[in-house]
Amino acid sequence: MLRHERAAWEDGFSCVCGIDEAGRGPLAGPVHAAAVVFERGFLEREATASLVRLTDSKQLTAAQRDAFYALLSACPSARIGLGVASVDEIDTLNILNANYLAMRRAVAALGDPQPDLAIVDGNPVKGLPIPHRAIVKGDASSLSIAAASIVAKVTRDRWMDEQDALWPGYGFARHKGYGTRQHLDALRRLGPCPIHRRSFGPVSQLTLPF
Repeated sequence: MLRHERAAWEDGFSCVCGIDEAGRGPLAGPVHAAAVVFERGFLEREATASLVRLTDSKQLTAAQRDAFYALLSACPSARIGLGVASVDEIDTLNILNANYLAMRRAVAALGDPQPDLAIVDGNPVKGLPIPHRAIVKGDASSLSIAAASIVAKVTRDRWMDEQDALWPGYGFARHKGYGTRQHLDALRRLGPCPIHRRSFGPVSQLTLPF
């Protein structure tokens, strides 16, 4: 889980961040991105200790994600930057460009010193202000990206939990905005609410009450 970081260090990069996002596919809510920088010594030491089970957030239970989120949030050897692109930005820019925007904001939120390289889950990111390497399935092969995937996923899930109380009936706390049968049934019954993405087909095909 450190081969991408080690390759970057061997190439002379000293401050390497992992970047990932959560929320590209849902019908509701913003997209969240996270950037995480670990101190090299900590990462090499803890790769076989406290971080040994850290991996792609989708492969972990909610309880495991919460535990890693708490560990990362309290860790003095990790810097975390968060970036969000709103529903309005998703509908205006499209989901791909909004995703790029959230990632750029996550890197900016790291503050100084800025990383000299990012390793990103998936595909290259348009407009990222620092050099980067795109790693397919990087969240399962890089601890830095895996950490970013945890932070982005937990942050977004908690935001959707809050929306469940504001917009009851849709089941946001259960499906987090994804197009499950429960969510689609609620959309047909209630119509979209303000946090639904109007540019997404299952939403745009319905009468918009807001």
